Amino acid sequence: MYQAETFIRVRYGETDQMQYVYYGNYAMYYEVARVESLRQLGLTYKELEAMGVMMPVLENHSYFLTAARYDELLKVVVTIPEKPSVRIRFHYEIFNEQDTLIHRGETLLAFVNQATGKPCRPPEAFQRLLDPFFTT
Repeated sequence: MYQAETFIRVRYGETDQMQYVYYGNYAMYYEVARVESLRQLGLTYKELEAMGVMMPVLENHSYFLTAARYDELLKVVVTIPEKPSVRIRFHYEIFNEQDTLIHRGETLLAFVNQATGKPCRPPEAFQRLLDPFFTT
């Protein structure tokens, strides 16, 4: 299992009139955390794209436990629970400044060859970086 943390401060434009984070913005938080988790692993999305691989989202699930509010510093914990094949699953837990779990989410992405538009396996470089986290 691979896990990383990212911090995001809630900006005013991400909130509704009640100063709660608008529900649609959680997908953006997932993306920020996902991109940063891969960067922490040692490979950027930009590098994956340069290798000819795209990662479209196939599924997006959100579970709202309590609201995030304007100007809070959120901790987003991203987990890759199993070694990816043609698909990769990310789990997200979002904590407020009191370290209370306020949100859970999950996305499923596919590895797609840019040239053909067809599913493919993750690049070898990506698999090598993840290998130490999935030894049995």
